[in-house]
Amino acid sequence: MHDATDQFAFAGVAGSLELLRSGQASPRELVETCLRRIERFDPLLNAFRKVFAERALVEADQAAARLKAGDTRLLLGLPVAIKDDVGVAGEPRTIGSNAYGDPEPADWEIVRRLRAAGAIVVGITNVPELTVWPFTETATNGITRNPWDPQRTPGGSSGGSGAAVAAGLVPAATASDGGGSIRIPAACCGLVGLKPEHDRIPWTPKETGWHGLSTLGFVARTTLDSALLYDAVVGESWAEAVREDPAPLRVAVSMKVPPGLVAKPSAEVVGAVHATADLLRSLGHEVIERDPDYGMAALHWTARYLRGIHDDARAMAHPERLEPRTKGMARLGRLVGRRGLDWAMRALEDDRARIEAIFDDVDVVLGPGLAEPPVPVGKWTGRGALWTFSGVARFVPFYAVWNHTGNPAISVPAGFTGGGLPLSVQLVARRRAETTLLALAGQLERARPWADRTPEPAAA
Repeated sequence: MHDATDQFAFAGVAGSLELLRSGQASPRELVETCLRRIERFDPLLNAFRKVFAERALVEADQAAARLKAGDTRLLLGLPVAIKDDVGVAGEPRTIGSNAYGDPEPADWEIVRRLRAAGAIVVGITNVPELTVWPFTETATNGITRNPWDPQRTPGGSSGGSGAAVAAGLVPAATASDGGGSIRIPAACCGLVGLKPEHDRIPWTPKETGWHGLSTLGFVARTTLDSALLYDAVVGESWAEAVREDPAPLRVAVSMKVPPGLVAKPSAEVVGAVHATADLLRSLGHEVIERDPDYGMAALHWTARYLRGIHDDARAMAHPERLEPRTKGMARLGRLVGRRGLDWAMRALEDDRARIEAIFDDVDVVLGPGLAEPPVPVGKWTGRGALWTFSGVARFVPFYAVWNHTGNPAISVPAGFTGGGLPLSVQLVARRRAETTLLALAGQLERARPWADRTPEPAAA
């Protein structure tokens, strides 16, 4: 989506920070670019639930003064968006629903850390109700659309964040991932989506998300963009890993669908995985075929997921206002019960030991993320909880087991379909090895650049 007046729109995080530090752009110019593009494109995309135009401009001017005074905070002057599953002070946390209650008394920890690093919050992005689905469509806020094709989904549950970043409405946005919800929008929208381990960014003031399944993070245009965001909130320097090629790695290619799920990757998805494997070989890595031993981990994830939905539904101020399909998922979580959750949590240690045994022999597992390119919007409109859950499991079968085990995983672009929709692959590493994934993703990006291709405004 290009416009002659929006020269900064696709600069991303690293590019925007360079513009600010070199004096080629001011924080106000970056924020004004975001606001102008939101006004132009968001009526079509519906990425944002709320935009803080006046507040963001005031904060931009404050950031400009701090830059002039020599302030060197990591994200000073960078516009960002916040997914509507964490609290922004003074705003209700609606989680895509009409069942919300009072405004949040304070910023949640990830928002506080972003502000402390100098970021400017431009707005709050749309999510499916209670972040349940890998598409972003609600009765309250409507349909969020993919900038590459507005008749396709941008994914979910961080769909508004994915659409906003892909369309150049903001350089970056927060996301979260309890079963793929960072990686799915990244895959649908041609972005980088790193799911770190769940304890890297605290959910404060909440204890956790979905009984430890959910991880907070970001969607971004490039690998370096992603790493810079994590540097600012995790407190470790991951960006350095992106800038240098990793030592030769041993990579396992796996197309295996975890047992308990029924799915078949499309020919274009399979082709993207094989093309990436060939590229890795050409870069000096050893690539073999090997499958993790998933066992019944997908079923254990499902118990934690459903019980998490049940708990979130009960915590809403007005649960009677939830959509019928969401109430159906909450009822399934009630059936799981405390006993079912305890069963899943007891299985976790054995599941981890069995699945992570693959990392005794390899450094990274490469495979699909989505089983097919982004699906049409409205695909599950009017469908009930079980029908929709079965359908989305066929669409996104490869992500959730890694939430159950907690391993870091990243979605990176891998070309386009013949129809111009993004393709992606997923890379997974042993626990605490986010920098391995970032280094490998950075090498792939240098060999196969992706950020120079952006959506066209054909439907604007």
